[in-house]
Amino acid sequence: MTNQQEQASTTALEALPLRDNLRGQSPYGAPQLEVQHLLNTNENTHPVPQVVVDAIGAAVLDAASSLNRYPDREFTELRQRLARYLGHGLTEDNIWAANGSNEVLQQILQAFGGPERKILSFPPTYSMYPLLASGTNTEYIAGIRADDFTLSPESAAQQVKDSQPDIVFLCSPNNPTGTALGLDVVEAVYEASQAFNAIVVVDEAYEEFSLDTTKSALTLLDGRERLIISRTMSKAFALAGARVGYLATSPQVTDALRLVRLPYHLSAITQAAANAALQHVDVLLATVGEIKAQRNRIVEELRQMGLKPAVSDSNFVFFGWLEDAHAVWQGLLDRGVLIRDVGIPHHLRVTAGTEEETTAFLVALREVIGA
Repeated sequence: MTNQQEQASTTALEALPLRDNLRGQSPYGAPQLEVQHLLNTNENTHPVPQVVVDAIGAAVLDAASSLNRYPDREFTELRQRLARYLGHGLTEDNIWAANGSNEVLQQILQAFGGPERKILSFPPTYSMYPLLASGTNTEYIAGIRADDFTLSPESAAQQVKDSQPDIVFLCSPNNPTGTALGLDVVEAVYEASQAFNAIVVVDEAYEEFSLDTTKSALTLLDGRERLIISRTMSKAFALAGARVGYLATSPQVTDALRLVRLPYHLSAITQAAANAALQHVDVLLATVGEIKAQRNRIVEELRQMGLKPAVSDSNFVFFGWLEDAHAVWQGLLDRGVLIRDVGIPHHLRVTAGTEEETTAFLVALREVIGA
């Protein structure tokens, strides 16, 4: 689309009776460019194993014969399988799912946010949070991190007490920095929120890639009925195209989400694909170790180049300090490698892909920065 076409489109949009809090906003989305190495959206770049492809194909074919009927509104089998995968004594009553973790988060905001309600999060973090807040007419409060992008229990708890939000979003491992929060931060935030009954969400989209010493907030669920742990099948499971996100929480929270979900929101095809995939968890997660190895390789080689990569619990690496981050981004793109300019001065983010993709990125980066 040319600049003239974009201006005409914007003018036409502004002529509509759009809500005031949506005027001037841009849709979420990373650049979609045709280059050899796409390392900008934190996908699992390994292909889906053939045995899983075959299983999903057979399940979808079977589901197709009854598409004249609505799917299981409660997606019971899927909730049961997800509960077994997560463990920790969870049952289907603790599980909810939707079309990607973004819809899961949106439903949380629909149920517990809205006009005259507030959500607190801590930028730099997942850029969809303020967009989801705007979409549900929920006030977004941007908390503060330390200069090194860390968040201490004391600081997080005090900011919760000061702002008294209705919802708190904690991203761990955090996107775009890749670092995980200590469970003491989650505990402190939950304790601080007790006085005003806030919902606390820990977004663990990248948890399967965490370091061995990092513990999931799933261990904190017992006795905390307002705590929600959000997950996805898009990353470690390599099923970004299937659009399956889910959460674990108390049964009363899942009941609340039933009040806002659209009827039959998970299609029979989606349920069939996810259920088939979950019968092959070990096969699907077999690439996680390889991805973590490439992530660690990126961190090590970036340090050798004199750059400063963050410790990563995810399948991507956030790194700086670059004099002109966007110029480096463009130089990589010119060499067929697309990574993410997250808009933070002097920093970029790269997905840890296959060994070949990692090599292509590192070779190109050395050329661009002259290392």
